[in-house]
Amino acid sequence: MPNYSGIWTSRQQLQAIGASNWPSPPVSVDYLVIAGGGGGGSRKAGGGGAGGFRTGTVTSPSGTYTITVGAGGAGGARGGGNDGVSASNSSAFSVTSTGGGGGGGANGQAGLTGGSGGGGSNFAVGGSGTVGQGNNGAAGTASQDTGQGGGGGGGGAGSAPSQPANATAGNGGTGSASSITGTSVTYAGGGGGGGDGRDAGTAPYPGGAGQAGGGNGGDTVACGGLNISGQQGVGSGFAATANTGSGGGGGGESSAQGSGSNQPGGGNGGSGVVIVSSSVAAASTTGSPTVTTSGGRTIYQFNSSGSITF
Repeated sequence: MPNYSGIWTSRQQLQAIGASNWPSPPVSVDYLVIAGGGGGGSRKAGGGGAGGFRTGTVTSPSGTYTITVGAGGAGGARGGGNDGVSASNSSAFSVTSTGGGGGGGANGQAGLTGGSGGGGSNFAVGGSGTVGQGNNGAAGTASQDTGQGGGGGGGGAGSAPSQPANATAGNGGTGSASSITGTSVTYAGGGGGGGDGRDAGTAPYPGGAGQAGGGNGGDTVACGGLNISGQQGVGSGFAATANTGSGGGGGGESSAQGSGSNQPGGGNGGSGVVIVSSSVAAASTTGSPTVTTSGGRTIYQFNSSGSITF
């Protein structure tokens, strides 16, 4: 490695340039690293927690940097009270955001820990979030017969949702806004909790609302009837929007106590995203990021894993 310290003569400078040893100035890089969102649990279940949300600035020397975009967690499978799957981490520039926690499945299963915690099922606590990245998920309602799921926690400076009242499904925690692209966009919202319809007859109980692209919780329906969204079936949770890092919705419940497909599943969590805003254009990238400019900076949005070279 050449010694770049001290004062160089003109001859030394020309020799270094000719040998491709001329030092490049460091690059100022703003980053937003959001992990995948957790999947919602199945059957009157908790919503998935948002992926960890981290943002900041680094000064990076020239070189190649790996970008990892975390996948969202799968929703809890139909056929019982299955937890949602926690999501995968995202990372860039030695910064790692933790995947969101899955929502808890039916009847006393707690939400899972993560960047933000998943919501708990009825009469169960929410999962814990990671300090500096996200918030806790909410507990589900205290009752079993009219019990419903709590919402997943929101990422970053978003909120930890409140425990819902009996017979009311919990909303997800709010996400966090970033203007790194030049426009304010809110990411990393919690998934909504699922409803319970055992005592609902033919009148559906709505699921909780997902936030910032998070999935809504599943409605409750009479077996074979239509849910509030007009879908035939039994109120599965809704999937989160891709590349938001938001949580999936918790599954609802069927008023007919069937098994298998008559027990609603959870919604999938949204994949994460990594956004890089640099003071100079990159020499090359992989992973096909979307490239824009704003305020004299070049912005790279990675919706899938890749690399960037300065």
